[in-house]
Amino acid sequence: MTFDKLISLCKPNDVSGPEPNDIGMLRQDSRKVEADDVFIAIKGFQVDGHSFIDDAIAKGASVIICEDPFHSNDEVCVVKVSDTRSLIGPLAQAFYGNPANKLTLIGITGTNGKTTVANLVYQTLQKLGAKPSLLGTIAKRVGDHEIESKLTTSDPIELASDMAQMVEAGSTHLAMEVSSHALDQQRVHGVDFQIAAFTNLSHDHLDYHDNLESYAKSKKKLFDSLDPDATAIINGDDDYASFIVMDCPARIIDFSFNQALEVDCQVLSNTMDGLVLRIDKIMIESPLVGTFNAYNLSQAFLICRSMGYENEEVKNALEASAGAAGRLERVEGSGKEGKPVVLVDYAHTPDALENVASTLADIKTKGRTLHIVFGCGGNRDKTKRPKMATIAEIYGDKVTVTSDNPRNENPDAIIDEIMGGFDNPQSITRITDRKKAIEEAIKNADANTMILIAGKGHETYQEVAGERHDFDDRAIARAALGSRNMNPKNEDT
Repeated sequence: MTFDKLISLCKPNDVSGPEPNDIGMLRQDSRKVEADDVFIAIKGFQVDGHSFIDDAIAKGASVIICEDPFHSNDEVCVVKVSDTRSLIGPLAQAFYGNPANKLTLIGITGTNGKTTVANLVYQTLQKLGAKPSLLGTIAKRVGDHEIESKLTTSDPIELASDMAQMVEAGSTHLAMEVSSHALDQQRVHGVDFQIAAFTNLSHDHLDYHDNLESYAKSKKKLFDSLDPDATAIINGDDDYASFIVMDCPARIIDFSFNQALEVDCQVLSNTMDGLVLRIDKIMIESPLVGTFNAYNLSQAFLICRSMGYENEEVKNALEASAGAAGRLERVEGSGKEGKPVVLVDYAHTPDALENVASTLADIKTKGRTLHIVFGCGGNRDKTKRPKMATIAEIYGDKVTVTSDNPRNENPDAIIDEIMGGFDNPQSITRITDRKKAIEEAIKNADANTMILIAGKGHETYQEVAGERHDFDDRAIARAALGSRNMNPKNEDT
C-alpha cells in the first residue's frame, strides 16, 4: 500500500502531518499496532476507537485515520474522514490485495439455518470438485484447514485477512454466514456477494436490535447491496420474505413448500432415518431430519444450482453431505443396546426450539417419549425465556430446565424467569448444574426415550461469570451413555 493509494481510497476531508516513509498494516485495535502501521479509529457501540489514538501513536503508528479532529505533536500523519466505519471494509480489502474479488462469495443470513446451509454448501461444493472455504459460527475453514471461529462474521480486517489466506490456499468459493450484527455494523461493507440467501427471521437478538422491524432491516441490507448480476435465494414461506427482497436489484429465486412460487418443493418422507424431498422435479434423500432441514437442503441445492452446476450432480453431492456439527446431531452410541436416542442441537431461540422439538414430536414412533433439556443464555434477550418454556412444555413429554451460558447473570435467576413460562411448573425438573442435568436425563431414560439437549450444540465451553470453561454437551452425553451399564435401573433395558 502506497501513501498516495491510501489517500485516494480514504477521500479525506483533511490531511495533516508528515507523509510516512513506510505504510505497515491496517489496525483497528491499538494493542496490535506495530511500527509504521495505519490505525483507524472506529466509533464502536461500547468503545470509541478515538480514545486509543495516543496509544496507537505510542506504539509506532505512522498514519491515524479518524472522524473527530485530532492534533498531535508527534511525527504522525492524521487523515480526517467523514465515516471510518464505512471506510474500513474497502480499505481492509485493498490492504490485502482485494481477495474478495478473487472468490465466488455466497452470503447466508437469517435467524436459523445459516450454519447448516453454509456447511451444506461448503460440503456440496467440495464434492462437486470446487475448492471452497467456509466462515461461520462453528469454525472457519480455509480449504480443508479448520480455525476456531469467535464471531459468526469477523471484523473487516480479520475478514480480509482470512479471504487472503483462502485465495493463497487456492480456494475458488467462500460460503459464509452473515449476521445481523455484521450487517448493522458494516463489517461486510465493500464485499460483493455473487449469491445471497435468506433462511428466515424470528425472535432473536432483540437485546441488540430492540424490535423485529429493526432486526429485519439489518438483514435486508445484504440484499439491498447486491449487484444486478447477483442472485438472491429466498425462503418464500417466511413472513419477512417480501420485505427482505423489496427493491433488491439482483435476480430473485424464491422457493416454497406451501405456495406457488418460482421453485416448488415438497417433503415426501420425514423420519428418524432422514428426509426425502422434491425440489422442482429433483428427488433428494438426506440423512438430515426435520421440516426445517428440508428448507436448509432446498436452499443449499438452489445456491449450488445457481452457480451453473447440473441438477443431478448437485443432487448426488448434496445427498452425501452431513450438514453442521451440533445441529440435531445424534450422540454416538445412542439408540443402541437399550440406550435412549440422544440428540444435541444449538436451538437457543423460541423459533429454533420449536422447529427442532416439533420435528422430534412428529417423527417419534408410538410408545416413544421426548425429554427436552434446555436453558437460556445470560446477558441476552430476556423476553424469550418464558417463550421457550412454553414451547418445551407443548412438545416435551418431560422437560428439564438447566443452565446454558449464564455469562454474568445468576444461573438460578435465569431459570426463575424460564419457569414463569410453564403452565404446570410442578411437573418440570429443575437442575442448575448442566452436567448433572444431562447425566440425570440419560441415566433415568429407557430405550424408548428421545432426549433433546438444546441450546449449546457445537460449543465446547460454558461461559460462567465471564469466564469460559471446557464443556461439551456431546462429550458429557457420550460419557453418561457409557455409564448406564453401571446403573442397576438400566440393567434389563
